[in-house]
Amino acid sequence: LTLAVVLPRRNLTYPWAWPRVGPAVRLAVAAVNSRRDLLPGFTLRWVFGDSEDRHGVCSEIAAPLAAVDLRLAHQPAAFVGPGCVYTAAPAHGFDDKREEFALTTRAGPSHRKLGELGVRLHRRFNWTHRALLVYWDERVDDRPCFFAAEGLYVQLSTLRNLTVMDVVFQDGGNFSFVIQEI
Repeated sequence: LTLAVVLPRRNLTYPWAWPRVGPAVRLAVAAVNSRRDLLPGFTLRWVFGDSEDRHGVCSEIAAPLAAVDLRLAHQPAAFVGPGCVYTAAPAHGFDDKREEFALTTRAGPSHRKLGELGVRLHRRFNWTHRALLVYWDERVDDRPCFFAAEGLYVQLSTLRNLTVMDVVFQDGGNFSFVIQEI
């Protein structure tokens, strides 16, 4: 059985970078292979694909391509990674046999759960006024703030006493307009 690992190769700003996660993968594979009762008749091995672009950033292009290359070359039974916010869905989308990975899951912060926490806090403290500002820029790195805000945006709209709306504004524009809208 093959485990495909798609993670940043060198960039240690990511907690899931290969230098941090690699030793655990190696130990886990060795532990599984040392216990013949876990996967009888199989030997577990791992293959690696880099999710970094040439600047060392988790890439929405490099990670899916690495995943596809590993899929075609090694037919892995499971994937670990890519870990980057935007890269998981496209990597899965390249596969025309999605039912083989029907149990795909993400291990990390659940933004929906964050939104549910927001709903509970609003109910518990009877909050009636709130504002959530999300700054949008043109960077191409991971966007964890966007996804965290999305969880709140989606879940808070389930409250009956809350109007959820988005107001698009340009950097350097009239911010007093935005405050008045809120």
